[in-house]
Amino acid sequence: MLPEETRQDPMADAAAAQPDNAQAGEVDLQAQWAAKDDEVRSLVDRLKRLQAEFENYRKRILRDLAAVEERTSDQEILAFLPLYDNLARAFSAFAKDADVDAFVSGVERIFGQFAQILDQKGVQLIPAMGERFDPSLHEALLSVHSEQGRNVILEEFSPGYVRGARTLQPSKVAVSQGPAQEEKEEQ
Repeated sequence: MLPEETRQDPMADAAAAQPDNAQAGEVDLQAQWAAKDDEVRSLVDRLKRLQAEFENYRKRILRDLAAVEERTSDQEILAFLPLYDNLARAFSAFAKDADVDAFVSGVERIFGQFAQILDQKGVQLIPAMGERFDPSLHEALLSVHSEQGRNVILEEFSPGYVRGARTLQPSKVAVSQGPAQEEKEEQ
């Protein structure tokens, strides 16, 4: 027989191996945890960069829109500056000469320039007199009984304008309520 020290005990071997397996499993979990932690950190950094890039993009777009709006406004002003200059010249000439006929003629030409600019910009006058009332084009300031049918425009107080399908300014109008109904006498 072998001495006790040299005998192999299968249970002792399993018990001795168990701490090594537990330690190996713990090391494996720690490695996985560290890898996941690195991945999360990487994703958070990427998200912060994307958020900063988006904020910069938003600011750049707002600056660009403001610049486009300013350039558009400048172009609109440039379209009307010749009219202003012509009016100033007309009033200056009238102050020197007091020639009413020449002044009226000059103002009529300026009015024609206004109409031409509005036409070039696609602005059109809204027809009103005798038309049916349309709340998307007209603003009723007054409603009166008349011989005209109901909702027919009787008078235009201020003209309205459209550009394409959009109403820029509605026409301010008086609208017919139709013929007045005679009150029946009470019996």
